Amino acid sequence: MPLSVQSESIGLTNGSDPFAAHGQTLHPNIRGGNVQAQTRCAKSIAYSGSLDMYPHHDLTPVIGREYMDLQVTDLLMGLDRDRQIRDLAVNISQRGVVFLRDQDISPTQMRELCESLSVLAGCPESSGLHIHPLTEEGSELGDQISVISSEKQKRGGGLTHQLSDTSRYASVGWHTDISFERVPSDYAMLKIHTLPPTGGDTLWASGCDVYDRLSPAMQVFLEGLTATHDAKFFLEESSRLGHPLRKGQRGSPLNYGDSLTATHPVIRTNPVTGWKSVYVNKGFTKRINGVTKDESDLLLNYLFNLVIQNHDLQVRWKWSKDALAIWDNRSQLHCATYDYIEARAGDRVAALGEAPYLDVNSKSRREALNQATTRF
Repeated sequence: MPLSVQSESIGLTNGSDPFAAHGQTLHPNIRGGNVQAQTRCAKSIAYSGSLDMYPHHDLTPVIGREYMDLQVTDLLMGLDRDRQIRDLAVNISQRGVVFLRDQDISPTQMRELCESLSVLAGCPESSGLHIHPLTEEGSELGDQISVISSEKQKRGGGLTHQLSDTSRYASVGWHTDISFERVPSDYAMLKIHTLPPTGGDTLWASGCDVYDRLSPAMQVFLEGLTATHDAKFFLEESSRLGHPLRKGQRGSPLNYGDSLTATHPVIRTNPVTGWKSVYVNKGFTKRINGVTKDESDLLLNYLFNLVIQNHDLQVRWKWSKDALAIWDNRSQLHCATYDYIEARAGDRVAALGEAPYLDVNSKSRREALNQATTRF
């Protein structure tokens, strides 16, 4: 099915700055990125207004929007399909996460919608849907569907096992999906179809707002640094659970093998909004490069605490049966709440975006919104 986005790729050139170890650099004001996985957005994407007919409300001033009376399958089959799905992508990127209840959407349609969001918002031609390293070959729902279930967690799957012997703080689960890949996720969605009577909420936090809370001097300092993201614990989990690791291409030619390690800018730019955000997370970010281990630990703990301790940059979602959440992993973090004993299960799809980069001339969310307000 042909999909297109009216944008251009950002030009690339070889570089020799601190980001060069991570691949070619985007020139002249771009740090990071990779010539094989660059966004096709030459500038941020404007919302066209095609979803204005659907009632909605923002859950907090900073993050979260819920649409009512909107079935996303209607967008997939609509006459104005591409424009409406692109507008949905813009809403997700600007608000961080969009929620919709009572969605009648199959796993196959979830794959179609997630891929369409990514393509219509300018993902690289080389990026597709992600295949998780621990997805079993021949999975009933397909390689691109990750089953999120309490039964898997009871067996010690995913971040719950990694963190189970290190902390009793619920906040240790904050993460951004698959940041250990060289080309990580842009859009991801989760539909919960089985849930306990209470509990199992998910929280999201705005990395853009984290950036806005940094002092100007700290912003400039962090913009010159990269961080190492690592999911080597999946190797142990693969052996322990008897699931062979998927070493082939996982949705991008750059995502392969069993290193499960990547280096990304500490501050990245979201090409859809043009906003800067902090791009480190407690689940996968192990080290800030170019500083001592002690300095790295101090910086990471400070950035993690900005996420954990500021409830005014978070939104908490109480799931209902067949509710759907769609978020932008480039600028948001999320954390599940394991406060239940009953069954909880759902399906997740994650699309791949561009190799993370920083455009030093991009703006913060606060700066961009203030400029937009003063023009009217």
